[in-house]
Amino acid sequence: MKLLVKAPAKINLALDVIGKRSDGYHEVKMIMTTIDLADRIELVEIPEDTIKIVSHSRYVPDDNRNLAFQAANLLKKRFNINRGVAITIMKTIPVAAGLAGGSSDAAATLRGLNKLWNLQLSIDELAEIGAEIGSDVSFCVYGGTALATGRGEKIKHIESPPHCWIILAKPSIGVSTADVYKNLSLEHVNHPDVDGMINAIKEHDYSEICKLVGNVLEDVTLKMHPEVAHIKEQMKKFGADAVLMSGSGPTVFGLVQHESRMQRIYNGLRGFCDQVYAVRLIGERNTLD
Repeated sequence: MKLLVKAPAKINLALDVIGKRSDGYHEVKMIMTTIDLADRIELVEIPEDTIKIVSHSRYVPDDNRNLAFQAANLLKKRFNINRGVAITIMKTIPVAAGLAGGSSDAAATLRGLNKLWNLQLSIDELAEIGAEIGSDVSFCVYGGTALATGRGEKIKHIESPPHCWIILAKPSIGVSTADVYKNLSLEHVNHPDVDGMINAIKEHDYSEICKLVGNVLEDVTLKMHPEVAHIKEQMKKFGADAVLMSGSGPTVFGLVQHESRMQRIYNGLRGFCDQVYAVRLIGERNTLD
């Protein structure tokens, strides 16, 4: 049997860090939403009782460092599955980009293996398992738009933002999330108005959403990587309605309502940045077929 599962990227419309937790993680409060930039995960049963990762990207590990591998391994052990699976990861989401590509691959693997192995787990149960793999995996199991708290694993669904274009630009660098958090000083940050963002989304107030985008990690990454700041400045200059870095970076995204302006910004960014994408918000939650 073979299954193909879509693994969409996410962006953070608002990302706040409340403080350091006793378990070493940070307490966060953030609004995440899925976008129509996705990896494809192919799951195929194999005769050997093993997990095989296949990818044509040299940046994707094919061992237990891979989050999709960890997802499959966790299900195999927890439910005593004595069958093997080949997981082919067809990458479209840039790696180490602040877009939760690895987490989404893991979430898609959980959803797909739930069906392939007939585990009959609910989406809430899958999200709970996902939290053991990584902070963003729970959200990626659900998809849609949500307020994420705790270390990112506590998910409360909210309405989807109004439809618009998302332009993404990733410089040819990777950013260490651990290094960004290590350099974050909570005494010197401007905390975004996350509650205000929730209300703006609820009211479908696009202009207010654009005013309220914010990410406390952004200043840290901009100081570490000036090329990210350059992309942000150029995206603003080209006319995006709002510009923000996603997650710990280095990807910068812009919100745009009008297609003609989207094309202008896209073309302008392509002049100096190789990885540029123009996609739509998805907004809808995942369902288990």
